[in-house]
Amino acid sequence: MEFDYIIIGAGSAGCVLANRLTEDGKSTVLLLEAGGKDNSIFIKMPAALAYPLNGTKYNWAYWTEPEPYLDGRIMYCPRGRVLGGSSSVNGMAYVRGHANDYDRWASYGLVGWDYASVLPYFKRSENRELGGDDFHGEGGPLNVHRLPMKNPLHQAWLKAGEEAGIGRTDDQNGFRQSGTGPMDNTIKGGERLSTARAFLKPAMGRENLEVKIKAVVSNIDIQGGRAVAVNFNIGNQGYTAHARREIIVSSGTINSPQLLMQSGIGPAAHLREMGIDVKVNAPDVGGNLQDHLEVYAQYKCTQPVSIYSLTKPLAKLRVGLEWLLRRSGPGASCQFETGGFATISGGPGQPDLQWHFLPIAVDYDGKNPVREHGFQAHVGPLRPKSRGRISLRSADPTARPRIQFNYLEAEDDRAEFRQGLRLTRKIIGQPAFDHLRGDEIQPGAHLTSDEDLDTFVRSAVESAYHPVGTCRMGGDQTSVVDGAARVRGVDGLRVVDASIMPDIPSGNTNAPTIMIAEKLADAIRGISPLSPTRVQIYSADRTAQHGVS
Repeated sequence: MEFDYIIIGAGSAGCVLANRLTEDGKSTVLLLEAGGKDNSIFIKMPAALAYPLNGTKYNWAYWTEPEPYLDGRIMYCPRGRVLGGSSSVNGMAYVRGHANDYDRWASYGLVGWDYASVLPYFKRSENRELGGDDFHGEGGPLNVHRLPMKNPLHQAWLKAGEEAGIGRTDDQNGFRQSGTGPMDNTIKGGERLSTARAFLKPAMGRENLEVKIKAVVSNIDIQGGRAVAVNFNIGNQGYTAHARREIIVSSGTINSPQLLMQSGIGPAAHLREMGIDVKVNAPDVGGNLQDHLEVYAQYKCTQPVSIYSLTKPLAKLRVGLEWLLRRSGPGASCQFETGGFATISGGPGQPDLQWHFLPIAVDYDGKNPVREHGFQAHVGPLRPKSRGRISLRSADPTARPRIQFNYLEAEDDRAEFRQGLRLTRKIIGQPAFDHLRGDEIQPGAHLTSDEDLDTFVRSAVESAYHPVGTCRMGGDQTSVVDGAARVRGVDGLRVVDASIMPDIPSGNTNAPTIMIAEKLADAIRGISPLSPTRVQIYSADRTAQHGVS
């Protein structure tokens, strides 16, 4: 088997690349995916998002090592193992982050990654149902949908943010990120719109694209300093595919560094310890691991208006039937319809905290629901300072890697959680919630001191499932990849996924990952980048223009 390009991983980035690299018909592409098809009703139905997050059918279902700053807790780390990758199992939030995130990336020597340069790629991929403008696109493959926010709890949340002084925004991805406001989602026609549906399915009929599912890659063959082939298994049968031009690793923040290390690219001492021949000594492979954490501030609801009633068996049946027949009703909503951002560090800078608001009290994965009407606000720091690492357990490519986030190692992260919980209480305590707000379920109104809140956060904090950074992109020679995502020290090899983010964006990570793949598809094809777009961005005491770095 020989192709121009081999893409490893049909996830949020890989599906975009498969579409863009084959659209002109000039190149042949092999796309390898370790998981299977994405035709499950539980993937398609937005309200069923908890199902693919549990079990291993569509999910690598990783667990961390005991986290030393969380009292030794072992944390769940789900990653999509299915066509569409994590975009087939995520919460469907479409949040780009803040303009300053990308200007900060550019400051690391990454020319062309400033906000003005990446904005055109966000717009190219987008089909915003509300219409295009300076910040948004129309006609792209990725449908961006605004849910109706009919529940009175959502309306109370929106108003309470204004009353609490954090403000209101009508578009978290536009001029102003800060404030409470509606959340955009990757939903189309009442169904989840993963990158498999948006980008891969339209390309599947092309003669120059071949897709293999349940293809587990063992390593990349590197000869004479060049990546030349990929070795993989489907069942018990082994295969080798050769690349004429490039091999592109799009396996995600956990699996991409693992595959590089299995192929001899990584920290030399660690690879030798595992019995792996060192092709490139790259100490940063697997390092720089970052993630968003959040805690759930939960309250009882004094009126029967939450969606708790929809968790009863007969109600679930009605919701399911309405969705099956019409693709409408509560089943067509991921329930993350509103959220918010706020600055706590002082000054006119970008937001430090993010909220996701839910009109029910329940864990993200659907477990441990409060058995009465309630609501909750997920809150967490946007740019945590704690860093972790991915490492190998053995030379066996099927062995699960070691995952150590070092969550809450940094005191700044702990302090921001304390501030976040106190600000959440302030928002929920506003007049807009007076007719809805019952007792505080957690943390519990009696927990007020720094020590109390720190103890609660250590015991209750959960991942927002946004790991990034383990194949860091940078302008310095110690970074894993350069600004065009080329692996340093190896020709013909790139990494294109969330693992190359130098640091975590201020928001959910799926939309930035799609943007990265859109932008790098042009670089891989040798196409001139889209022209930068200068726009005005809200600041607390002024507007700041974001131009070319």
